[in-house]
Amino acid sequence: QVQLVESGGGLVQPGGSLRLSCAASGNIFAISAMEWYRQVPGLPRELVAGITNGGSTNIANFAKGRFTISRDNAKNTMWLQMDSLKAEDTAVNYCTADIGTTSSEWNDYWGQGTQVTVSS
Repeated sequence: QVQLVESGGGLVQPGGSLRLSCAASGNIFAISAMEWYRQVPGLPRELVAGITNGGSTNIANFAKGRFTISRDNAKNTMWLQMDSLKAEDTAVNYCTADIGTTSSEWNDYWGQGTQVTVSS
């Protein structure tokens, strides 16, 4: 019943910006951590940024100073503000979240991904 949907990807020139969003819906009791991963062509999926329910964040080294993660717990929504984009940021970006459908039943859920392409 739970679904995560990403949006906001697209084509942008180097140095440009994109704002990705991830909206969770369905039978949600609560959401703890939410994270963004990316998959660069030919490479394994890697963590971009994460944020806890309390707002604590962590940012991958390649994204520090350029990307900002945020969330609105009331809306079950998370965003990734991506600034100063580089060609090497080209990837499919995925949202994942630790979601409880009851107080005792928790699972990790993944969205389908949104394509970010950085090219001149």
